[in-house]
Amino acid sequence: MLDKRGALHLKPRPPRPLTMTTGLSVVSATTLTPSDIEIATRAADHFTRLYYTTYDSDTRVVDLPQFYRPTSTLTWNGEPVTGVDGVKNLVENMPPTKHEMHSFDCHPIPGSQPPSLLVVVSGNVTHGLGPAGNPPNTPNKTIEGHPRVFSQSFMLLPDSTAPTTKPGEVAKYYIGADTLRFVG
Repeated sequence: MLDKRGALHLKPRPPRPLTMTTGLSVVSATTLTPSDIEIATRAADHFTRLYYTTYDSDTRVVDLPQFYRPTSTLTWNGEPVTGVDGVKNLVENMPPTKHEMHSFDCHPIPGSQPPSLLVVVSGNVTHGLGPAGNPPNTPNKTIEGHPRVFSQSFMLLPDSTAPTTKPGEVAKYYIGADTLRFVG
């Protein structure tokens, strides 16, 4: 409904189950509760802190691939990589990094318990030792050593091999799909 100034106002609706029709049957997805969303947000916060701390560590070549599975996909600034070995090869050939996360958003995807999570992160990343680590004759426009703005999206899937969680406890996830793009 539009008000006198032309602003759109929508009446809040109670949540409804999502129903999808497939060729064989009707599938009803679960409705997310405020508790589900709060738990998912905690899981995403924990994941992003752990992921970027690991990415920036000296042991990232060994530790970062553990976030992925053989079927995981990663698109790194337009370059596709598949599986644990693909992630390891990518990280081995990369200079040291320093990530500064500005924000993240988490969207639980109904249909499984715990739900899969779509996590979108934005921030800055510096590859190399930073501007002070570049040789004195390095041009200012060189990407190496200067912060770059990035956007990264993760599809986190519940890890069925992890021990079962108790109600209210953060579930264990792995990265099913990951896409990173430099935006600045």
